[in-house]
Amino acid sequence: MSIRILITDDHSVVRKGIRMLLEDETDIQIVGEASDGDEAIDLLSSLQTDVLLLDITMPRMSGIEALKVITQQYPRVRTIMFSMHNNPDYIIKAVQHGAAGYLLKDTGLEEILRAVRTVFTGDLYYPPNASSVIIQHLVLPNNTQRKDVKDPKRTSIWNKITSREAQILTCLIDGMSSPEIANRFGISPNTVANQRASIIRKASVKNTVDLIRIALEERSR
Repeated sequence: MSIRILITDDHSVVRKGIRMLLEDETDIQIVGEASDGDEAIDLLSSLQTDVLLLDITMPRMSGIEALKVITQQYPRVRTIMFSMHNNPDYIIKAVQHGAAGYLLKDTGLEEILRAVRTVFTGDLYYPPNASSVIIQHLVLPNNTQRKDVKDPKRTSIWNKITSREAQILTCLIDGMSSPEIANRFGISPNTVANQRASIIRKASVKNTVDLIRIALEERSR
C-alpha cells in the first residue's frame, strides 16, 4: 500500500526537489502539489491523501492557518510542517494545531522518509531539536505551575504501567519515534504503537504530548 503524499510549498523549485527525492520510493506516491494553503485545502477535497507536507510561510494562507482548517476538515490526513525556520513559536503552534511532525527544509532524505513513514503509522515525528522546544515550552511550564497541586486520589502513571511500558515511556520523553524504540528493544513498531496506546489509556489522556507532560510532572514529585 502506497503512502499518498501532497506537497505544498509556494516555491516550485522546492516542490520539484521534494518530488524528485520521494518519487523513486516504492511505497510512496506523490498525488499532487499545491502552491499555498488555500490550494492545498481545495486539493484535499478531491485527492486521496495520507500525508501532507506543508510549508509554513506562504502567501495568502500560511501553513499554520491552513493546518487549523485541515485538522478540522480532514482529521485523517497526517500533516508534517516543512520549514526553513527552527522557530520555537512555529513549532509550538504546529503542535497546538495538530501537526503530526515538523521538519526543516535542509533535512536529508533519510530523515524525511523516516518522518513520512512514522506519521503514516499514526505516530508523531518531532526530531530532537523540536522535541526539546516542545518540552521547554509546553511540558515544563505546566509542570512548574502544577507541582504544588496534588490529587491524593490519583495514582501516578509510573505505578500503573508495566516495566516495559515504563521503558517505552522514557524513550518517548527522550523524543524517540516508534521505529527507533522498536529497534532498541528488538520488537515491532506495531508492538510499540500498541504499548504506547496502552500507556495513554492508563494515563487517561488524549495524546502523546499530554502523556509526556503528565509523566514528567509525576516523575519529578
